[in-house]
Amino acid sequence: MIWTVTFSPSLDYALEVDGLEPGVHIARRADLRPGGKGVNVALVAKALGAEAAALGFTAGFTGREIVRALREAGLRTDFLPAKGRCRINVKLLAGQETQVNAPGVEIGPAQVEKLTRKLSAAGKGDFAVLAGAVPPKLGDGVYADILKAGRGAEFAVDARKGLLQKTLPHHPFLVKPNDEELSELLGRPLSGEAELWEGAEQVQRKGARNVAVSLGGRGAMLLTEGGERWFAAPPAGRVVNTVGAGDSLVAGFLVGWQRTKDFAEALRLGVAAGSATAFREGLCGPGEAEALLPEVRIERR
Repeated sequence: MIWTVTFSPSLDYALEVDGLEPGVHIARRADLRPGGKGVNVALVAKALGAEAAALGFTAGFTGREIVRALREAGLRTDFLPAKGRCRINVKLLAGQETQVNAPGVEIGPAQVEKLTRKLSAAGKGDFAVLAGAVPPKLGDGVYADILKAGRGAEFAVDARKGLLQKTLPHHPFLVKPNDEELSELLGRPLSGEAELWEGAEQVQRKGARNVAVSLGGRGAMLLTEGGERWFAAPPAGRVVNTVGAGDSLVAGFLVGWQRTKDFAEALRLGVAAGSATAFREGLCGPGEAEALLPEVRIERR
């Protein structure tokens, strides 16, 4: 089972228009789907054939629609109620992409404690994924507190700055910054492969067991807990959408690891899933990542 936590799930509203200038526009296409990093991981894991459950917090009519859509997709859901309403994020496609993200729900420490207790149901062989931002009032230590209270499951963390930094002493199984986030985490610009490997090693010395660095259209790097360095080059294709590609990589990696216990093959499936999402509108669907697997080139560095 892959359990995912999304503190601020959303409804993502994508509108395709001819241009973006002041005035009234008629969209050529409109699409409304549930979003949020943990939600994306759960949906892609399900598409890859794994058992997945989406946890977190929802509120209002938007929260009810998120739960309905996820259950319709076959996901197990166990969201806690929060104040306010789940956000609607707007993506305007007019040649270039413009995103407007709304504030999320209101959550207090007591609700986080309830969430932590729910995660105690995750057992040996399961993964719990902590992904995305949290309400500022909760502070940067909330993910670390969840890891500290964790029991049987292994944890994967995909977050920025202090949220990620504070989890490292608790030895998460996987962290997945992109190259920009890795530079941000370490407080210095990293350019070139050698510096990125050095940055991954520094994060590992701080406590992370495995460090995957996503590089967008250039693929991904993986530093394993055994010191192996793997690089995955993505398949060729036309990039249509980058939203959710990194989340798809996380899902593919964890599903691949559960299937094979082989880091190189886990990275291969992760990059295939990320590419499948990038090559279409929406997230990777059933069979799409597997079709790209032979085109993902894996190299040991």
